[in-house]
Formats: sequence, C-alpha cells, structure tokens
Amino acid sequence: MTLQRPRLMAISLSQSIVRGLMQPKHAEISESNHQYVTMWKVLCGDRPDADLSEQPGLSLCWADSAFPFWNAIFVTEPHADPALLSKRLCESAAYMSQKQHAGLVYICEDFLNAAAQRNLDAIVKDAGLAFSMDIVGMAGDMLPYDATLLDTPLAFARVTDEAALLTYGEINAQGYGFAPEAGHAGLAGSLFWKSTAFSFIGYENGKAVSTAAAIVNEGALYVALVAVRPQAQCKGYGLATVRHALQAACKETGLTHAVLHASPAGFPVYLRAGFHRTTRFVTYRLAD
Repeated sequence: MTLQRPRLMAISLSQSIVRGLMQPKHAEISESNHQYVTMWKVLCGDRPDADLSEQPGLSLCWADSAFPFWNAIFVTEPHADPALLSKRLCESAAYMSQKQHAGLVYICEDFLNAAAQRNLDAIVKDAGLAFSMDIVGMAGDMLPYDATLLDTPLAFARVTDEAALLTYGEINAQGYGFAPEAGHAGLAGSLFWKSTAFSFIGYENGKAVSTAAAIVNEGALYVALVAVRPQAQCKGYGLATVRHALQAACKETGLTHAVLHASPAGFPVYLRAGFHRTTRFVTYRLAD
C-alpha cells in the first residue's frame, strides 16, 4: 500500500478564508524557508557532533539523534525541476541510509516547478523515500496578546534546571509518540533550552502537562517543541502555553512577529493563536 500525501483540510473555515490561506506572499515563503533552516541549524547544532554542512541544493541539520526532529535535510533550491529534485532526493536517501537514527527530508512545495509538483510522488518513490507528514509554515503579528486571551487554569514555570528540562523532553516525546529516552536525547544537558530559549512548562494542579518555547531567531520569535500529554489534550492547554511563551518573549525582547512550522494536529491551534498559513512543506523518510 502506497501512502499518498493528504491535502490539509481547514475544518469549519469559510471557503473565502481557505482561499486566502492558500495564497501566501513570496516574501512569506522565503521567510518560512529561511527561518526553518536557520532555526534548525541552531537546534540541531545544540547536540554534540551535529552535521550542519551545506551541499549543493541541500542544507544538512543532522545530529543523528534518537529525537528524530533533530535529523533533517532541507531541499533549498527554488524552482527545482523533476530531474534536479530527483538528484537531490537520491543524494538525501544515500546520506540517510548511512545514519544510525531516522530523520526526514523537507521539501517546500512552493520551491518546486509545476512539473516537479505533478510528478512528486513518483520522484519520491524512485528515490527510495516514503511520505511522512505535511508541515505548514505559519507567521503572525499578533503580539502582544490582550490580557483576556491569557486566562487559563494552568500555572507556568520557565525551564531553568536539568530536572525541568528532562520533564520538558518527556512531555514532547509523549506528545509525539516517541519513547521518553528520545526526549532526553533531544534536550539533556542543553544550556540553550535552559537559558536562551523561552521554554515553559504548563502545570495542571501541580502536574506538568504541556510545553512551548519561543526562541529569538533572525528578528522573529520562533515557536518550537509545543506538546501536551495525551491525557491533558483537548482542554486548550497547547494554545494557552503557546500564548504564554510568546507573551513572555515579547515582553522581554520587544519582538512582535512570530513564525512556526505546524503539524496537521497543531495547525488549527495556531490559527486560533493568531498565525496564518504561509507555505507548506512535505516531509519524507526512508522507505521501509
């Protein structure tokens, strides 16, 4: 059975809003790509011995970590045609096949020409890759939030010590379906997440249930590692934690523009947080 790339559904949005979301400006597409690569250079580079090298048409952000988000290859050439895309994906597959841990290849659909978009599934299959998930680039200028939007039953604490950092990693691992050890591998020992990033944990009746971080990157606040424990989901805690992290970062830095890259599950949450769609990335893993 071959997995096909699903089209994101904007449930309960009017058709006019959906059309508006599907027409990003060129500058926002470029910003989304630039923010993704430059932020991942920082986050993957926080891990020991990460490969942050550049190859023709490919940007490597590969920590070979058990936390799979830190193993990434970005296709960076705009207007890629089928032949060029095929070459880059074959190179990516060869690189990934030599690594201990799994990761993803990221392709911005707006960086492909029309022929490459039409033939994408066949090109990917021929390269030995398989569809993983869609990721939506988003941006917003909604900061600072009105105080009425910050009301929540959660209590928040910024991550400043190793114990809190490991809890942060465990919540992300659990929220994304990874083993707890993967969350530890992705964050343990990091000074960045304890001092530079505005990393927050949300507590429900004293129990840690949610995470979100806002990070200063290239003149914007980048939202990363948002997660909610499964038993605490569908309570608005993800939205509340994102707003809290952004508000805290905005207050300290003065930055009011924010960007992120959303999973399908997170997309509607970020719409409510004030973000809008800018572009879409399709990710691929090595085929079984």
